Amino acid sequence: MKAPAAAAAAVGNRAGGVDPSIPRFKCQECHRALVVVGVDSFADKLPAQATSAHASSVHGSIMGASRMDNSYVVLSKQNKSHGHGIPPRPPSAAAPHIEPNQPTRAMEGSYIVLPPAAASIYKTSTSEGGGAQLPPPSINSSSLLPGNSFHSNVTVLKRAFEIATSQTQVEQPMCLDCMRLLSDKMDKEIEDVNADIKAYEVCLQHLEQESHTVLSDAGFQKEKLKIEEEEKKLNAAIEEAEKQYSEISSEMKDLEIKSKEFEELEERDAILAKIEVSQVHLELLKQTNVLNDAFYISHDGVIGTINNFRLGRLPNVQVEWDEINAAWGQAALLLHTMAQYFTPKFEYRIKIHPMGSYPRVTDIHKNTYELFGPVNLFWSTRFDKAMTWFLTCLQDFAEFAISLDKENNVPPEKSLKLPYKIDGDKVGSHTIFLSFNKVENWTKALKYTLCNLKWVLYWFIGNTSFAPPSGSLCAAQSSKR
Repeated sequence: MKAPAAAAAAVGNRAGGVDPSIPRFKCQECHRALVVVGVDSFADKLPAQATSAHASSVHGSIMGASRMDNSYVVLSKQNKSHGHGIPPRPPSAAAPHIEPNQPTRAMEGSYIVLPPAAASIYKTSTSEGGGAQLPPPSINSSSLLPGNSFHSNVTVLKRAFEIATSQTQVEQPMCLDCMRLLSDKMDKEIEDVNADIKAYEVCLQHLEQESHTVLSDAGFQKEKLKIEEEEKKLNAAIEEAEKQYSEISSEMKDLEIKSKEFEELEERDAILAKIEVSQVHLELLKQTNVLNDAFYISHDGVIGTINNFRLGRLPNVQVEWDEINAAWGQAALLLHTMAQYFTPKFEYRIKIHPMGSYPRVTDIHKNTYELFGPVNLFWSTRFDKAMTWFLTCLQDFAEFAISLDKENNVPPEKSLKLPYKIDGDKVGSHTIFLSFNKVENWTKALKYTLCNLKWVLYWFIGNTSFAPPSGSLCAAQSSKR
């Protein structure tokens, strides 16, 4: 695209090429290249008075004026009219109004008026009145012609673009399309500014028409006092609010402290409640003895039982010896456990050997007897001696319990007392011998023996916190099986 404002500042190559030393101007909006053409033909057609001007003939900007107080550039006559590529002048760019009494003179060529700052690039003195400004006498004017010194003219053209940029605040040079767009944009902005001016003028007229009430000095003082009074009230209200805020903050801190104390009390109460429950549970555990559960002594009619094993038989109730032996094993384990617990304080002279369903008893002479059957009902001496020594051991332990109650100052009515007296081989009024004895009497003697053993067990539970050894428990469980 050919630029309208920079078309007369370059010399083309005679052969049709482009001089590489010619600067490449670009449109500062769309950044398209601007080609400088027609310098030679334009320089040949310059009028004589134009040769003394210090400017490159800029193809494009056209402005007429009757007088010029600043520097100017002379354009050829042929550029007065719109040439090819020159945009039409917009309405806003019309020629400025000329006062009627202002002196005018005809100008053969068109001129580009430069602002005062542009005069510095030519360094010439301004002649009074209108006319072209001449270079100093020391400079050869013919050297500034485009054809003679092209690079000097290009430098002037670049400087002119810089000045135009600084004065218009629009980057120069520009192509025709961008210049048209810029012109339309500026026209639109001018219209908006004019509309704003009219709106402001209307508002100003309304404000001027409004009536304003001017307070007198007395009224002003009255209003001032009223405002000061309101200010005092507000300050008092602020102080009161700050005081209340301080009191509330203090109360909040107190409440937080009390809340923490309350939480601590709740935790303490919860812990105390847990401790109390644990103590109650501990007391229940203390009152509960494992022996009471491990050795349950009862009866099945006339026959005594321990852990549901029947100890004895009747003519019409035949009990196998295996069950009788298991019952003796449970009774031996219970008596041995209680005697062993108080050893060596208790003189364990007669040894009970719980061995499941085959218990044995060792007398004071170190003789051992079998406490299990089957045996001959008419000749069972060893079995009879084993049962007798069992009764003796039970009697010894009962006497030890009574003596221990005396040491602990237990009242006689609360001390241990066997329900059935033991005397040798007799329990109550029945002998424990099986030989030459009725089965019914032997069974009653066994029942009385278990009853005495149960009373001793209750005394043991009430006076000890027994925790049986693992071996004893295992033995008890195996005896049950």
